[in-house]
Amino acid sequence: MTKYTFTEKKDTRSGFGVGLHELGKQNENVVGLCADLTGSLKMDAFKKDFPDRFFQVGIAEANMMGLAAGMTIGGKIPFTGTFANFSTGRVYDQIRQSIAYSGKNVKICASHAGVTLGEDGATHQILEDIGMMKMLPGMTVIVPCDYNQTRLATLALGKHVGPAYLRFGRPSWPIFTAPDRPFTIGKADKMIEGKDVTIFACGHLVWNAIEAEEKLAAQGISAEVINIHTIKPLDVEAILESVQKTKCAVTCEEHQINGGLGDAVAQVLVRHSPMPLEMVAVNDSFGESGTPTALLKKYGLGPDNIIEAVKKVIQRKK
Repeated sequence: MTKYTFTEKKDTRSGFGVGLHELGKQNENVVGLCADLTGSLKMDAFKKDFPDRFFQVGIAEANMMGLAAGMTIGGKIPFTGTFANFSTGRVYDQIRQSIAYSGKNVKICASHAGVTLGEDGATHQILEDIGMMKMLPGMTVIVPCDYNQTRLATLALGKHVGPAYLRFGRPSWPIFTAPDRPFTIGKADKMIEGKDVTIFACGHLVWNAIEAEEKLAAQGISAEVINIHTIKPLDVEAILESVQKTKCAVTCEEHQINGGLGDAVAQVLVRHSPMPLEMVAVNDSFGESGTPTALLKKYGLGPDNIIEAVKKVIQRKK
């Protein structure tokens, strides 16, 4: 059985910053745009070393999306940076019309997503963004699980052609994947083999799923944990292969129960192989101010909530 531990915690947004800086060294067409949050998005190193390729647009997120779309016409590869709420909810029209509909090669990089944004409260804790972005035709949606995977996802987007949304977070979080672990857009990452239930997770909740798996194993329940870091395009083959073995599944995400990973997996099962499914997600609620740990607990996103969902779905197996 695979065991995951960590010796260090680091915010996933720093993985984006390091990855973007590496891309800047590799490709002179990579440009960065930020809406007055350079430090928060960890874009400082890119700005320092590539000042001619960094554009501070100020608090004008809609304008930033338009600028980014225009830059692609000249062969540039723009990476936009601001909070997830401002990267999606505030500028959805511009993304839909100027980037998605037009098929522009813009990478929309969004930090401070979910309730783990913490004390900034409900107005900043967007929990609808995965659904909003995955509904756009042609939009790739990636939600990496830790610092290392966020760096690798950023590097992968440098070679990916087409509009993409990269979602990451603010809090220090366990680093539990290797810096050279293979990362392929659209390919799920099986973390732990199991036979009784499949746990599909994304983002911060991958670690919570791993913690839940360890407790379940001690109770004699064998859980398979799969990191669905790419919500779109979804790895349908990996989902079906696992669930046809375990005969039931739980999805885990720091997002509304409507529109996110859970809905995506449910569609796959309904169309191809109906099986019992439970969802660990925010249940039709806005967030509130608090510490990341307290909010994860309050909104039912902790390891114990995953364990509860696993036991419930196993009871539903035929």
